[in-house]
Amino acid sequence: MDRDPFEEYLRQGEPERRDLGYAWQTAVGLQAVDDLKPSQYLIDTAKRNIEGEISLDSANALINSYYEENRAHEPERTEEADKVSVRITQLLSERAFVFSPEQYLSIHKRLFSGIYDHAGKLRDYNISKKEWVLDGDTVLYGGASELRATLEYDFSQERAFSYKGLSMQETIAHIARFISRLWQIHVFGEGNTRTTAVFLIKYLRTLGFEVTNDTFAANAWYFRNALVRANYNDLKRGVHETTEYLELFLRNLLLGEHNELHNRYLHISGTFQKQDIGPAKQDISAAKQDIQGRFLYADVLADVLRAAGCSPKTISHAQSLFQAYGLGQAFGRGDVIQQLCLSPSAASALLKKLLDCGAIEAVAGMGKGKYKFSALHTDQRADN
Repeated sequence: MDRDPFEEYLRQGEPERRDLGYAWQTAVGLQAVDDLKPSQYLIDTAKRNIEGEISLDSANALINSYYEENRAHEPERTEEADKVSVRITQLLSERAFVFSPEQYLSIHKRLFSGIYDHAGKLRDYNISKKEWVLDGDTVLYGGASELRATLEYDFSQERAFSYKGLSMQETIAHIARFISRLWQIHVFGEGNTRTTAVFLIKYLRTLGFEVTNDTFAANAWYFRNALVRANYNDLKRGVHETTEYLELFLRNLLLGEHNELHNRYLHISGTFQKQDIGPAKQDISAAKQDIQGRFLYADVLADVLRAAGCSPKTISHAQSLFQAYGLGQAFGRGDVIQQLCLSPSAASALLKKLLDCGAIEAVAGMGKGKYKFSALHTDQRADN
């Protein structure tokens, strides 16, 4: 696995460097919710800030200057990832916070000014978003005409709520319900998850939590998928909205627990869940070997992709494709589009990433653009 560029600062005893390291680590990690990856220039600039060579304001100015000169030389949306990373770090380094809808809107404006025309503004249109974790279905987001009223209602309910007398389990369950409902409104056209994450961290501090570990940085896309599952019902398929996944995330974040946070476990099909293999059925040994083999490959695949610097979203897409096609079956761009509900350009980009990493290989004799998963081995797993 790629070395965390901020790890050395998190281990140091100097509180200021450690706090900045956590802020930068979280800011960079959160870009994964939109499959974005900051540039090496951003990482180098962040290190200069942590080491005290430049201020956060200077870091922000350097990033802005960099893109005035190098915009055409960086991959698409890397500018967004870099600029938003700096701004998240600035916000997380500030202690000022007011629990209000205006603060929530202000965070979005701070993060996305100059990037989105609608920065800090309520959307005026209805939206839907295909989610791979929902097999291509969408969460029902807040209606454009009721966004302000819904936002103010949720804030008023939380402001009136008392945590007095609650156990930690009850506290976390309530926080999960509040933040999932806030996210479900989806008041902005884009940037809702990153805004919600920053707001949540700052709100948690007012409740006495430190929020200084790598849970957000390492599991940003899991956080988004957990929010999706907390706001989705399909009763005919036996799928019910649940905050259980979000609560696991929060327990890791707030209590330092080590619950497994795998995106594949959130998929509504249940195909990716760990399976209970009991002795009740015939051919149980063969079934067990097959299931264990598939999970082992999925874990090796994840390690290989992490070592290549792939985002959590890319890794989950790859695991979803593997679950659908296994090792022997060929697939093409059209299959990827249908299976993962991606656009043609996003499907092509994913296939290129997987090819470059050696996770898939071209299949001869079936026409152009057919691939299958490569035969990875356990010795290819990254050191953790």
